[in-house]
Amino acid sequence: MDATKFNQLVSSVPLGKKLPEAIYLHKDCFPELDNSLTQFILAVGSALKIDPNEWHIVKLSRNEFRLSLLSYPTFFTEAYPSLTQSVTVDLNKLSHRIVDYKDSDNPPILHRKETMLPAQHECFDEFKAITEEGENAGLYQNSRMIGFKQSWLRTIEAHGYTLVDGRLFRSSAVIDQSNTTVTSIDRHKTAIVRHELSAPMKQLAKQGYLNGEHTIFDYGCGRGDDLTELEAHGLDALGWDPNFRPEAEKVKSDLVNIGFVINVIEDKVERDEALLGAWELTEKLLVVSAMLANDKFISQFTPYKDGVITSINTFQKYYAQSELKGYIERTLDENAIAIAPGIFYLFKDKLEEQRFLSGRFKRHHSWKQLTTPTPTSEEQARLLFTKHHNLLNRFWDKCLELGRLPALEEFTETPEIIAAIGNAKKALKLLLQVQGEQATKVFEAAIATRREDLLVYFALCQFEQHKGYTHLPNELKRDIKVFFDTYKVAQAEAKTLLYRIANTQEIEQACIEAHQILPASKLNDGHSLELHKQFLPLLPALLRVYVGAAVQLYGELDEIDIVKIHITSGKVSFMGYDNFDTSPLPTLRERIKVKMWQLDVDFFDYVDEHSRPPLINKHLLLTSTDETYKKQLSFDKRLSKLLGLNEHDNVFMSKCEFDSKLLMLNKKIIGFTIKSVT
Repeated sequence: MDATKFNQLVSSVPLGKKLPEAIYLHKDCFPELDNSLTQFILAVGSALKIDPNEWHIVKLSRNEFRLSLLSYPTFFTEAYPSLTQSVTVDLNKLSHRIVDYKDSDNPPILHRKETMLPAQHECFDEFKAITEEGENAGLYQNSRMIGFKQSWLRTIEAHGYTLVDGRLFRSSAVIDQSNTTVTSIDRHKTAIVRHELSAPMKQLAKQGYLNGEHTIFDYGCGRGDDLTELEAHGLDALGWDPNFRPEAEKVKSDLVNIGFVINVIEDKVERDEALLGAWELTEKLLVVSAMLANDKFISQFTPYKDGVITSINTFQKYYAQSELKGYIERTLDENAIAIAPGIFYLFKDKLEEQRFLSGRFKRHHSWKQLTTPTPTSEEQARLLFTKHHNLLNRFWDKCLELGRLPALEEFTETPEIIAAIGNAKKALKLLLQVQGEQATKVFEAAIATRREDLLVYFALCQFEQHKGYTHLPNELKRDIKVFFDTYKVAQAEAKTLLYRIANTQEIEQACIEAHQILPASKLNDGHSLELHKQFLPLLPALLRVYVGAAVQLYGELDEIDIVKIHITSGKVSFMGYDNFDTSPLPTLRERIKVKMWQLDVDFFDYVDEHSRPPLINKHLLLTSTDETYKKQLSFDKRLSKLLGLNEHDNVFMSKCEFDSKLLMLNKKIIGFTIKSVT
């Protein structure tokens, strides 16, 4: 069997737990599969001399020629069975890797077991009931946090439940918080087994820092799973850990990560020393991360020093976002940049800091390519353009990106431009001449856009420590000269823009203008403007600074769908919905309110699925070109009429309340259809 045939057969598998990258199946599903796929899976196991009774689940890759044979010996006897061994087979490379979890105190575990069995299986209904118990208890809200045994048990405990014979029951035991006597802390138990990069490392990858150009040191690397993955990609990565790699050398590196370390150190002095030690090793960028939690969550544990003791005798110091930022900055006397909840960047290389911040607020353009020469009397110019068509198109793209002529190091093909045209200035003139008036308008728009991007960047830099002109990277110095003449002018204009975010009248007017130009948004007169995060770069500069200030306090918006700009209260709300892209009635999963005047962030988690407010009239936040827009609009009109609502009514009710209203009206929703209950 080849890769093409394998992928075709996997694509046609009619059942199983289907994830974007793979399908999980119990062997009891094999009679439902194409016989050739079943025989191939069994043949792979036989070739590796794996006893068929020693594995129970097969994981089939949906994108690669790869499968895994997974051992879950307690699949039918435990509600959430643990993985004891995995055998991953790369059929392209004809290689395999065995990972043993028998002695692990935190092995991967299975959820939703019924999805891995045929619907007619005798255990299907029992397993489905177990899953529904977990859903009703709100345990599946953060899928990234429940894949391993200890984090799953902590999630169960945090939601007020306990496992009895594998089933969920409300916790009846009361923690004796008067007993704070602790003889020793098992720090080593906090080091989990990872099967993908940690959140801080994923952020580094996202920002382009794991491209092979930087040395990396993981301070407090635990079992070293991040290092293993980085090394597999050929990256220069080293690490040290007091429990698992105590003999390793602490090495100065470009990038240093101290990931979820300070929150497990119970001694304050030692905690400070760890953070200072990581900073001492940093050449360019330090990444600091720690666990976040609210008071309600923390109150479930036994207090100890300035943190708590967990059920497995580990210490945890949980932070609020602003508290963590303050602690880092007080300890290191450096500016901490929020990247995500619980993750901060601190740059020792200040030029690199400016490059990062500048790129963070730069819009990415998709200008329409102008490549067809228009008729002109200057035949020589047209022939020259045609002769060097591809080169000039690449040069044009760079000019549009920068809003100006590129310097020699900013466009690697400048020598070819000089040889063909004479110099960069002549090349731009030729492009504008041959492509006509439309090209001139496009270039003028690029100039205005880049200047505005820089103003937003310099305005948001006012939140950080002042950077002198000499400390700016060369590309920014060129931008200043072209767009502002001097750094002093750029700073003055940026401060004026920043101070304007306190003017509620200007904010309101900007929201009105934005509502008119955005592809989709919802304006609540005098109160707020709501929009999808994809439209943030299209906002006027004033609102980009307004939201940008909130982002600096909160971090990246990876899990966020909708942004609400509050007009009069100096607040910005970030909202994440379940299945926003696919559901006609997505429900609110989390809401973050950034109070800029107080420099504080409030987190609101809708843990109970039934308490999650549904998003009414979602079409207001979609573009008319969205593939689901027409269906959504039709659905919203029918639903609003049924509930007696106007299109712009602000409706905020729980899913339970919403379902009750539908029930009273004898209606139910299936997909985009509203049906009568029979």
